[in-house]
Amino acid sequence: MAKTLLKIQRYFRRKPVRFFSLILLYLTAGSLVFLHSGFINDSGPGGRGSQEAVAASEKGNSRTSASHARGLGIVSRVFKETHRSGRRYGPPWMKRKSQEGQEAETRGGDYTSNWNRALKGRNAKEAEDGRAKYFGCYVDDTLKRALRGVSFFDYKKMTVFRCQDNCAERGYMFAGLEFGAECYCSHKIQAPNASESECNMECKGEKSNICGGANRLSIYRLELSQESARRYGSAIFKGCFHRPDNVTLALPFSAVILNMSVDKCVDICTEREKSLAVLAGDWCHCGFPTPFFSLHELEDEDMCLHRCQGEEFESCGNDEYFVVYQTQVQDNRCMDRHFLQNRAKQLVALASFPGAGNTWARHLIELATGFYTGSYYFDGYLYNKGFKGERDHWRSGRTICIKTHESGRKEIESFDSSILMIRNPYKALMAEFNRKYGGHIGFASQAHWKGKEWPEFVKNYAPWWASHTLDWLNYGKSVHVVHFENLKRDLFSQLKGMIQVLGLKVSEERLLCVEGQKDGNFKRSGEMRADINELIRTVDAVLKKRNMSGVPEDYMPR
Repeated sequence: MAKTLLKIQRYFRRKPVRFFSLILLYLTAGSLVFLHSGFINDSGPGGRGSQEAVAASEKGNSRTSASHARGLGIVSRVFKETHRSGRRYGPPWMKRKSQEGQEAETRGGDYTSNWNRALKGRNAKEAEDGRAKYFGCYVDDTLKRALRGVSFFDYKKMTVFRCQDNCAERGYMFAGLEFGAECYCSHKIQAPNASESECNMECKGEKSNICGGANRLSIYRLELSQESARRYGSAIFKGCFHRPDNVTLALPFSAVILNMSVDKCVDICTEREKSLAVLAGDWCHCGFPTPFFSLHELEDEDMCLHRCQGEEFESCGNDEYFVVYQTQVQDNRCMDRHFLQNRAKQLVALASFPGAGNTWARHLIELATGFYTGSYYFDGYLYNKGFKGERDHWRSGRTICIKTHESGRKEIESFDSSILMIRNPYKALMAEFNRKYGGHIGFASQAHWKGKEWPEFVKNYAPWWASHTLDWLNYGKSVHVVHFENLKRDLFSQLKGMIQVLGLKVSEERLLCVEGQKDGNFKRSGEMRADINELIRTVDAVLKKRNMSGVPEDYMPR
């Protein structure tokens, strides 16, 4: 044996190349065996992950079903494949059906094959697996939308997945994309088909996919939208209201429901694309806020006490007093917006200190009038969010009013009239500080709040809050003052006054539509109170001297 080993040693000493070749072949063979075993273990429901899951299931609980074990195996494989291949997986609610007809997976389906074809919108006639199926190209009309549920816009980052995700979250069956950046949701399509060639605009957020065209929608059917997403837990309770004089005129759709519950009425009104679900005993009424049923005269909730037949702890109202919920359906009566057809004869400023709610006021004005607002600046972020007037020069005359934070005499006198927004300086300063250090929708970090930035910001900006208001009162022409807090508290009458200042006729239905979609989340600061209180008193005195209402009571402790 020793002689044999010695001969081998001498052989490889004389032939080192053969020695290294043999080692290389050995390592290659071992690697191939290892890779082969890995593929065998990871493939199919009978692979290693599935076997380990079944073993663990049987050991822990003999009653656990085989399907549960297979589910654990699938989750195990998904976890492994995510790390190995970097493939994307869908949100938790997304399901996937396998070609063999196995059970739908409840978490993390792979949508890299058939679903990608659906996203690109070119195989509309194929039956697609996955969370969505491309349905086709459809005509859309700004006055009569094809999809009449909620909608949102993003002129920079819109993608097919983002639109589908938003619509599915709200329980809608259809998601449609238009003009590369607009997303619409609904439970039904109310428009004719169009040629596929007319849906030809790439998505703003992903150039490889199509997002409709000009007045054309690329529509997808959301196969796996959840019925539970439309439950009243996502609806907003509006209160108790007296029966309108003419129920049929005020609430055009009505139905009697056996075993009435809030769930059932909200679901029916959501299906009917109505923003109000109104319960009156066994009756469910659906509609929109109108002058016949404006929701302005709130009653005591005790008047609506009447137990629902289908739910012991819910109140369903009665014949005289109705319980009202706001569904997730968007009221489209005030969504259309466009530029002025004729050049405006006067330039109207929408002036405010930064952080005083100017952007929110612009949103309300656009919804209430149907016209775009302009800006003294060009803010690409706001343009991408739907404020198309941002890209126009402020003197173009195509917009109904002009946003400005300027406070110099020359700039103020450039406008023929103005709406001056004033907000509690504590809140305005915090809002502007967040915008400065966190962007339009972000927040300043704790390091900024606790560091030197916040005190220095207040020291520099708080005096500007007062001087900005005083300058507009001194140099502005025909100044109409609106307090942010009053607009939030009484939107209908305050917004009505603003529209009259703009020289437009007030549409009560549009105002009611806007009122049903107002939002806001505001916080109060208690920093550097003494200095800011003195500035508030100064502004308050000047307002009263001009026979205007002073600042609201909640600006500071009196």
